[in-house]
Parts: sequence; structure tokens; C-alpha cells
Amino acid sequence: MDGSETWDAIVVGSGVTGGWAAKELTERGLRVLMIERGRKVEHGRDYVTEHLPPWKLPFRGRGNPRTMREEYPIQGLAPGVSEDTAHFFVKDTEHPYVQDEGTRFAWIRGYQTGGRSLTWGRQVYRWSDLDFEANAKDGHGVDWPIRYRDIEPWYDHVEEFIGVSGQAEALPQLPDGRFLPPMEMSCVESHFKKAVEKAFSERKVTMGRTATLTRDHNGRQACHYCGPCGRGCSTGSYFSTQSTTLPAAVATGRLEVLTDSVVERVLHDPAKNRATGVAIVHAATGEQRELRARLVFLCASTVASTRILLASVSEAFPKGLANHSGALGHYLMDHTLGLGGFGLFMGFETQTMFGNRPNNIYIPRFQNTGRAHPDFLRGYGYQGFGFPLPWSRGLQAPGFGGAFKDALTGPAPWAFFLGGFGECLPYRENRIALDPTEKDEHGVPRVKIRFAFGDNERAMRKDVSAEARAMLEAAGAVNVMTSEAFGIGGEAIHEMGTARMGRDSASSVLNAHNQAHDVPNLFVTDGSCMTSSACQNPSLTYMALTARAAAYAVGEMESGAL
Repeated sequence: MDGSETWDAIVVGSGVTGGWAAKELTERGLRVLMIERGRKVEHGRDYVTEHLPPWKLPFRGRGNPRTMREEYPIQGLAPGVSEDTAHFFVKDTEHPYVQDEGTRFAWIRGYQTGGRSLTWGRQVYRWSDLDFEANAKDGHGVDWPIRYRDIEPWYDHVEEFIGVSGQAEALPQLPDGRFLPPMEMSCVESHFKKAVEKAFSERKVTMGRTATLTRDHNGRQACHYCGPCGRGCSTGSYFSTQSTTLPAAVATGRLEVLTDSVVERVLHDPAKNRATGVAIVHAATGEQRELRARLVFLCASTVASTRILLASVSEAFPKGLANHSGALGHYLMDHTLGLGGFGLFMGFETQTMFGNRPNNIYIPRFQNTGRAHPDFLRGYGYQGFGFPLPWSRGLQAPGFGGAFKDALTGPAPWAFFLGGFGECLPYRENRIALDPTEKDEHGVPRVKIRFAFGDNERAMRKDVSAEARAMLEAAGAVNVMTSEAFGIGGEAIHEMGTARMGRDSASSVLNAHNQAHDVPNLFVTDGSCMTSSACQNPSLTYMALTARAAAYAVGEMESGAL
């Protein structure tokens, strides 16, 4: 690979959207260079802790408390970050960022091939026109330039390839997809479903829709419920870049992958008003290079792609590439997390569970789907699960001796947890910028984040907790506890919105095809493209938008428009 070589397309990032961009572009005949800033991770071979039992880990899987506290204070907020998975997350001491005074925002990152596709929660839900029309109807944010009919065939395309297990429910606010058989509910979850749907006619309790296989699919094996998903899955039973999109792209013979390469900026030719490639620096040696391509797809994640655009300044774009609107960096969103309820269910002590189901139940949004709620706009959904209390329940119980230990190995009550994911409105003051003084080890300005949830999210949290209690008690739970203290921004790991799509170049960065209004051969398809956040997990929508944008870009190239 020399500096004179030119590719048809450069894809920056190898996570959920980068893998999809590489697959779609190569399968449509383009020569593609995928650039990943982190290390190379090969499927299977590099899942070094996948099935290690706790006793083979120095700290039995929990990690050295001092190391976790000092080196992973932010990454450790993500679910599942521990001794056996920490190698898939950055060390915060090595990759700090700047937060405005009063801001607490967790930027969770994985710098390796596959990015966070190796560690994500795999919940995949379609959006509906309730989501795509919300901004236009209530005046918060700009109108989405697409509707459900525009993305529906691309949801089909993605689901059919990756494999999604789930239950069709015919709900207008949560469109059904192309599903593999759903996973089974536990006894308490089935009881909860019947009780809630009887007590609340407008609510549905369904099995989670997950990018985890319940039967063999496209050469990948069905999940066998072994449990340690976050360590990597050598059977490819859940979707990741390594298991699914990367092999497809490699099979075309038209993909090159460059790792350990940090993209500093996108190169731009002002005379032609085209992106011409990217400038990179080698993560270990500091060597700088410029790589050329006819198309550039930014898929590095919301914060990283926005940083690249903000750093790509020139006389033509003094405030960042493709930023004539001034919207770049603004309208950062994340879902509220940490709200919900917990209760105990008696009478199921003789029931048990087998295996480790990598999924949960889901309660789709029911507020503001028809009648308007008096206190807040938009809505929320719940994810949750029922489970028999383990022996560790004795840690907080009085007692000692043989009889006490025997009791802990016997039948136990079941517990039920409900956690709410609430929509965050797009606020201009929530933003990503470049710090004017601090730079990283490569001389690149550090990211500076400002973020706070607003009055609407604070009003919504009370309802999330109150309705969780109402449903648990309606199902017969006892000792119900609830929380209104939602977590900080970034904890849901659903950050999005800082290079938003829109109908015009005066108020948005991207058009209906994720194409920059100002630079026609530049596409951004990760979470930064989002115009609102809805309350569903967003990754399926990212993937569908990426596949759609790739098809459009190739069509524009073939027609001579690019």
C-alpha cells in the first residue's frame, strides 16, 4: 500500500456501521479500504477469555479493584466491563477527553477491529413514523427527511442477513420484522406478561428482539446459551463485524483493512468541492500519511466521526467540514437509563432456569402513542427479566452455620427487574467540540463534551418509575422498590445526533441519504446522523441507514453524479 494508490471508497471505522458499509460497497463492486484506529482482532482466535472459568483469572473475573478504579473509571460504568472483557475497552488513563464544567458524560469505547460490535447488548428494534414524525409534530429538532416507508426495505435487508430473533406483535409504534423464532420467557416472565396485559390493555410484554440466532443462519450457529457474550462469540451466534459483515466483505476480494491507524481529518479539494481521502497517523509509530478515495464513509461512532469533521477545517470550511449549517457537533443525545423497578415473586420457588439466555423481555412505548401525557413529550420503553435469587442473597441476610448455608442452596424466591429507556430531546446546547488547548499523543485536539438531560427527561423519569411499580404490583410482586435517579449521559451507550440528517443545508449536516449537503461524496452513517433519539435501541436503524446510503452512493457514482 503506497501513498499513490486510490480506492473507490474509504470507510472509517470497523464497528456496526463500518462493517455494513464495507460489505455493501464491496458487494456492489467497489474497492474499499476500511481504516480502524485500534488493534487487529480476529474472529475466534483473539477471544482470549471466551470460556475461561473464573478460577483461571487472577481476580476471579472481577478484576483488580485498584486497576479498575484507576484505569477504567469511565469504561467501568458500562455493563459487563470486568477482568474478562476489559481488553475490549480503552483504558481511560490512555484516552482521556474533556468535559465542560458540570458535565458528566461517559464516552464508552472499544478500539479494535469490530469496535463495540463485540460487546454491544444486541437489542434491535425498528423505529416507526411515531419516531420519524415526532420532531415535525412537537417542534423539537428538525424534521427527519425520511419516513418509515423509506427505510422499511433496508430493515428487511439487514434483518435477513444478520438474523434477528423476536416475536411479531402487530404494534404500530414498534413495526414487526423478519424474525427467527423468539427465545422463551421464564415462568415468572410469562406470569408477568399475562398479568400486565390483563391489567393494562394498551401495554404489551414481549420477548426482546435480539441479533442473536435461535437457529443456524447464513453459516453461523444458533446460540447455545453459554453466557459470556461480552468476551466474543466464536460460533458467531450473535452479530458482530467479525462474525457477519467482515467475512462477507472479505469474500468479494475487494476489501483491505488497515488497523492501528488514527484518522486525523478528511481531505477536501475546494476547487471540485469533493472529499479526496483522509489523513492518518499510525497509532504506534506516529507516521503520517494521506490516503485517497472517490468516496468517504465516516462510521467511527458519533463522537469520533464528529471530531474528525470538526478537525477537518479549511478556508472553505473554517468551522469543520460540511458545516455551513453550524449544526455539526450540536444536538448530542443519549437515552436515560437507570430508572425502573424491582420486586420479588413468591410461589415459584420450585421452578428453575437452565443456561444463560442472552436476552430480556421488552415493553414497547405506551405513553404519548395516542392521548398526550400532560407532563412530558415522547416516551420510553422497558427492558427487564425475571430470575431466581442466587445463593449470594445470603450476603445481606442474617445467619451462619450449616443450616444457613443449606437454606441458601435450596428453593428461592424469584426477582424481577424493569429498567426504562427514555427518549432524550435534541438540545442545541448538548454538544461535542474540540478543546482549544488539550491535544492527544498524536497532536489531535481532544474532544470536549457538554451534556445535560433537560426538563422533559426529568419529568419523564417520574412516570417511568411510577408505571414500573404499577406493573410489578399488578402482577403480584412484593417488596417493590423503584428509582427515579437516572444515570449520566453516555451510560446507555446510545450517543447520537451531532451530524444530523435534515431536509435542508441551513439546519442540518446530512440529507435523506446520509450524504453531506455541502460535500456530495462524503457520507456519515453512524449514530451522529440521527435527528432524534426515539426510545428504542438504535443500532438496527444505524445499520439500515448505512446499507441504504451505500446503495445510493454507488448508484450516484455509476450515474456520473459523483
